[in-house]
Amino acid sequence: MLSQTSEYALRAMVCLAANGDGLTATPELAKAATVPHNYLAKVLQMLAAADLVSGRRGVGGGYRLCREAAQIKLLDIVNAVDPSKWLRVSPPATDPALDSLQRTLDRASHSVVRVLGQTTLADVINDAEDDGPVVHHLAS
Repeated sequence: MLSQTSEYALRAMVCLAANGDGLTATPELAKAATVPHNYLAKVLQMLAAADLVSGRRGVGGGYRLCREAAQIKLLDIVNAVDPSKWLRVSPPATDPALDSLQRTLDRASHSVVRVLGQTTLADVINDAEDDGPVVHHLAS
């Protein structure tokens, strides 16, 4: 249901949240999030345009979250990089079985929206800490 861009954005944001307030260089973030460097640069631009991350160029530069991880919902991230394209709702079908299938897919999509809208980056980090380290800690 989610695009690759959305998944990469979510991964990058989780890594930034795990790193706290420090700046993370794009190459380090790409490695930690397992996202191709060039692709990540484009994703970070979209996240910055949505005021989810801020960046600083040059030596010692990098990216960080613009606000607390507890204030950023996963749905905010997905909407920043893939607004409304990832949730496709088709018109009702003329065949009853296809119409039933579409209603099922719509319920699944709405469930995804609900979960992403209720879950913050802090929730993900806290859950990971309960299970043990999941995200490779980045160099400061």
